[in-house]
Amino acid sequence: MLEISANVQLADAEIELSAIRAQGAGGQNVNKVSSAVHLRFDIQASSLPPFYKERLLALRDSRITSDGVIVIKAQQYRTQEQNRNDALERLRELILAATKVEKARRPTKPTRSSKVRRLDAKSQRGSIKAGRGKVDF
Repeated sequence: MLEISANVQLADAEIELSAIRAQGAGGQNVNKVSSAVHLRFDIQASSLPPFYKERLLALRDSRITSDGVIVIKAQQYRTQEQNRNDALERLRELILAATKVEKARRPTKPTRSSKVRRLDAKSQRGSIKAGRGKVDF
């Protein structure tokens, strides 16, 4: 059972985990041991609340396929158990990130005094630069 929040949990049957061989260097062991974990999670067929499903499907994430399946490959650690826990934690973080609602951004304008200060600084800088010209005698 993967606990997303206090009232949302995912059953183990909804998450498909399979062991695969890890890529990269690893010596003789890399060809014998399947330590990497491939996680697949179908958003549509899950027991997540509709709000979670809508937000996940709206995400523009490379780990989510066009069919609405989350695919996570974990191969950072040497043991299969650590990679399994890493994949489940990354799935949990992805679901939680999708549910965060961003605060609405309100457009603002600079104050009158800040405009005046900016223009004063510009004219002062301009006079400094004007004084750097060639001197004619």
